[in-house]
Amino acid sequence: MNLNKKYAVPTVLSIAGFDGSGGAGIQADSKTISSLGCYAMNVLTALPIQNTQGVKNIFEIPDDAIREQMACIFEDIYPDSIKIGMVHSSKLVEIIAEFLKDYKGPIVFDPVMVSTSGHKLINDDTIQFIKELLFPISTVITPNLDEVSVLVNEKVSSLKSMEEVTDKILSLGCKAALLKGGHLNSDILTSILIQQEKTAQYFESKRIDTINTHGSGCTLSSALAAFLARGYNLEQSTELALEYVNSAILGSKDILIGKGHGPLNHFFNPQKLIKYEMD
Repeated sequence: MNLNKKYAVPTVLSIAGFDGSGGAGIQADSKTISSLGCYAMNVLTALPIQNTQGVKNIFEIPDDAIREQMACIFEDIYPDSIKIGMVHSSKLVEIIAEFLKDYKGPIVFDPVMVSTSGHKLINDDTIQFIKELLFPISTVITPNLDEVSVLVNEKVSSLKSMEEVTDKILSLGCKAALLKGGHLNSDILTSILIQQEKTAQYFESKRIDTINTHGSGCTLSSALAAFLARGYNLEQSTELALEYVNSAILGSKDILIGKGHGPLNHFFNPQKLIKYEMD
């Protein structure tokens, strides 16, 4: 073993579900994190059977396997940041929250609650556990408009309605939330970063005419975690992550992969692994 180590690298742990078609879940996370110059690690929370056309089935991962995966990573490589994705049961929420309660780095939580077709993927009890246990330990949550609607128990589908529920979202116990505007019915998509005791920040992008958006939510949250691991603050990381996703969607606009909603082009401009000189 070579003990003459000179460099450290930014490390990001993705705790999320699987996508065998490669566009979402831990596959999208690993591609995103790697393309942004960070070292990617994974803890598998569920085994969905899916492709670009939708989810066919979901197989559960044993609770002990998830707990042991996290312990195994942490005893060897302490992550600079963490992204949490698919958490489908109350027990799993408890396991992750308990394990991460003393974690010192930033946590990005993408609350995957609603399928593309509009169906709730988790029950109300699990949602309540998420609010009580995962929101308080997260640096930022990244709900889309369907998920915002579930969290505040009212329909949110416009920029005006997004603005009207910001206080309700922050009252749920989260430190910050990025309300994603990708589902807005407009040519200009607006996302809003809200934080406790800070002025809301607005980020705009032009809608891209494409159906290749599979895994865009996973990609955004893992990009946010990657920029946080690299030392950017939350506002900077949000702007950079949104720019990355927009470029990845644009880069996949004319590519045919699969028969449904194709994946993003995560490697439109990949960066080399970032290395920091060690003292």
